[in-house]
Amino acid sequence: MAKIRGTSRQISAARGDEEVDLLLKGGEIFSTTTKEWIRQDLAIKDGIIVGWGNRPALQEIDVTGCKLTPGFIDAHMHIESTKLWADEFVKVVLPRGTTAIAADPHELANVFGVPGVVELARATSELPFTFGICASSCVPASQYESPGATIGAQEIAALLEMDSVIGVAEVMNYPGVINADPEVLAKIAVAGATRVDGHAPGVRGTQLDAYLSAGVESDHECSDLAEAHEKRQKGMWIFLRQGSASQNISDLAPSIIDHGTSRAALCSDDREPTLLLAQGHMNDCLRVAVSAGITVEDALVMATLNPADYHGLHHLGSLGPGHQADVVVFRSLESFEPEVVLQRGVVVARNGEIVEGTVQPSTPPSWMMDSVHLKRSIESSDFDLGAPVDQAMRVIGVTERTLVTKSMTRTPSSCAPGSLARLSVIERHRATGRIGLGLVEGFGLRRGALASTVAHDAHNLMVVGGMESEADLEDMALAANTLASVGGGQVVCHNGKVLALVALPIAGLMSTKSAQETAHDLEAALAAASSLGVTLEDPFMQLSFLGLSVIPELRLTDLGLIDVTNFTTTELLVGSSPQ
Repeated sequence: MAKIRGTSRQISAARGDEEVDLLLKGGEIFSTTTKEWIRQDLAIKDGIIVGWGNRPALQEIDVTGCKLTPGFIDAHMHIESTKLWADEFVKVVLPRGTTAIAADPHELANVFGVPGVVELARATSELPFTFGICASSCVPASQYESPGATIGAQEIAALLEMDSVIGVAEVMNYPGVINADPEVLAKIAVAGATRVDGHAPGVRGTQLDAYLSAGVESDHECSDLAEAHEKRQKGMWIFLRQGSASQNISDLAPSIIDHGTSRAALCSDDREPTLLLAQGHMNDCLRVAVSAGITVEDALVMATLNPADYHGLHHLGSLGPGHQADVVVFRSLESFEPEVVLQRGVVVARNGEIVEGTVQPSTPPSWMMDSVHLKRSIESSDFDLGAPVDQAMRVIGVTERTLVTKSMTRTPSSCAPGSLARLSVIERHRATGRIGLGLVEGFGLRRGALASTVAHDAHNLMVVGGMESEADLEDMALAANTLASVGGGQVVCHNGKVLALVALPIAGLMSTKSAQETAHDLEAALAAASSLGVTLEDPFMQLSFLGLSVIPELRLTDLGLIDVTNFTTTELLVGSSPQ
């Protein structure tokens, strides 16, 4: 979207010939272009900033001693990962200063296809918030996943015709890009003049050259400083991420400290409701960035001007005249907790609370509530690995706070109790009956089972269970069948009982409850998981990514184990050839 073209009324108010609607008096305005703080009044007319300095006004708000910044923009995120429907999400993040996001709804798209994206656009259209929607390119993420729908170049082109769609979402099939797969390249080509987001963990050297030559422009998957530096050297945009599972801002901060903010922005990617409520959203990303040594001014640029420039949201990201009046007022920048938030010139939040009546309820349609379709009831025998435990097997190695896994070799009978767990992926969209089986290390799960229909990106039903007794297999079956009966979610089971349940009936991904209720349910599930020996800080977030076949090194889908490094299927037993 271009910078706003002012009306004659707004121009008259800018000259001082007509009253402005609102004057914020006595504050310090942050200039995102010069990184200066300017002590000036801020004048707003019809939701637009029309000037700096004193003017006649219908209303004045005294902000003396306060810092004024543009509203924060999340450069890349998936609203589905918050587990909140659009209205609840806005209620949580607006009081924390976020007024816009670049959203890739490929979770909904993997379940429902284009209708899921269209419905999200409809649900967000009347909210006091800017939802820039990116047309999902990874439905499925690769040929090794089984989603509920597919989106090709033709569907992406149709989505780009929608007013709220701002570009092509992350191209996750980086092997397809690098090897010039015609279908993948066609999805990039239809972007035209809009941006093409990337997803290229660990891609460097000539492979990065090929990826960039195809037209991909950004990456949020850097976890290594040298990798991020090479990508920035070659002109790629880098989004420093602070999510629930992957937290890279501190590791990548030296790139900003040494080389400035050019082609860099902040993003959250995937953030649980518990983290949103406890720590915040983009304001938390800013806190982390500053604590890592990035200046306040540089951090603010990466949360305002830079994401606006990258995504073509040129009416945002600045408090200069002619920009949308999304303003965040801080008494102090030490905590990045806003005192007042305005969106389009209207006060929408005060002291961390949404103004009553600001966000109208938005209800998803009934067809989004029926998305878990199993061929039959799951039985404990479905999780039998079919191999003796004294043989060497491939194991997915999980590490805290990163989505990258390790491909390991373990002999289960030689491992300490609780070091390994069973892992399963059950196809849940088309009732095919396919079940992928594997092993995972790093959960600490000693008994019982966890299951989730949040499983990036195809969102099939994932189950992780203990290996100590037959009862663990029965708990795995109970967990899977429980989620099928409630339309999806996340669950913890032990000794034949459901210990905790997070019901997510909207596409098996999102809750119909409030943010506080959803977070409470998730906290109960995390506590239940911990009681079973789980040592990961956020096991459900980690579990949800174990089926994503485009992040190295080893993954599991309903089609079996995926060697992401070589981008091929592989076998559980070491030494076996893929069938």
